[in-house]
Amino acid sequence: MEIRFPQCLKCGKGVLVPLSDYGRDGASIMYKAWVCTNPECGFHLRIDNGDVSFGTRIGESPKQR
Repeated sequence: MEIRFPQCLKCGKGVLVPLSDYGRDGASIMYKAWVCTNPECGFHLRIDNGDVSFGTRIGESPKQR
């Protein structure tokens, strides 16, 4: 079975791939974000506490590991 992801409509070069995360209580959050695979584009669509944000460039997280 082949999995196909949608083409990025912003740059037309990359595809949008889904990312998952964990919530505050440790519950899995499937497809929390979709990110363009073209590093020059940086487009993403993200859900945080029910709010949808998109279009800003993605950088490294300021959180300490």
